[in-house]
Amino acid sequence: MTRRPYRLVRVLTPVLAAGTLLTTAACSDDGGTDGSRDSGVTASQAAGKRHPPSPTTTLTTDRARTALITEADIEDDWTQVKDTEAENWHDSLLIGTVDVSGFLTAKAQAADCQRLLDSLFDDDLLGRPSGASELRGFEQGDSRLLYQVASYERTDPQDSLDWMANLPEKCDQFTVTDDGEQRTVQVVETTLPGVGDARAGLRVTVRGRTGGTEATLTLDVAAVRVGDDAITVTAGGLDGGENDSVEQAARLGTQRLKDVLAGKTPSPNPGEVQ
Repeated sequence: MTRRPYRLVRVLTPVLAAGTLLTTAACSDDGGTDGSRDSGVTASQAAGKRHPPSPTTTLTTDRARTALITEADIEDDWTQVKDTEAENWHDSLLIGTVDVSGFLTAKAQAADCQRLLDSLFDDDLLGRPSGASELRGFEQGDSRLLYQVASYERTDPQDSLDWMANLPEKCDQFTVTDDGEQRTVQVVETTLPGVGDARAGLRVTVRGRTGGTEATLTLDVAAVRVGDDAITVTAGGLDGGENDSVEQAARLGTQRLKDVLAGKTPSPNPGEVQ
């Protein structure tokens, strides 16, 4: 994937020197009460099997906005930020050129790993939405959580989920270089609640120096497909990942999207996760 030339301008590097997150990317059952998960099902298995699309109405901009999660839908002390602030969250640790020499099938694998970093930076993990798209950001200390609801009716979000599910194998560990600085990236699979028609979860860890300072960025990532629509969640920062919050956002957020597409009003008080 070719980098967009404007992205360096959008990075707020001074924040890292202050010991906080530079700028961040973005990052069970089907609404039942027992909080159970799909036992033994990996992300690759869940994402790779194509299910018929769920019966839905068209996801309009208003419906996408209604389907966004709120502070009540996620754990801990997350605070919602202004939409304009969330839209400009980008982390400079994700900028870099993948070292092709570190791969057995160099060009293909390196391209997938480069696409991962680029899509995390640009907040388009499943590709550019072909229909309505809305996002919302939350912060907690130095951590950030970015949540997006989007329509992909003219593309196929399942292809992107399949791509995500294979990344822990293709991009297990690799090196990127930016301005002479080398960073090590690790990608592992994470388990998500058994919601939606298909899903995939990742933890991406970037270790290295930026601006002369050692740093480790950890992002937990989730994507869930509901028919031709999907939600994506990216959360974490320099203090570590936010897997519990990502899981809860995926579970309750998927139910919100399904309710909206069914013409229902999502509950303003989703309650505690069992």
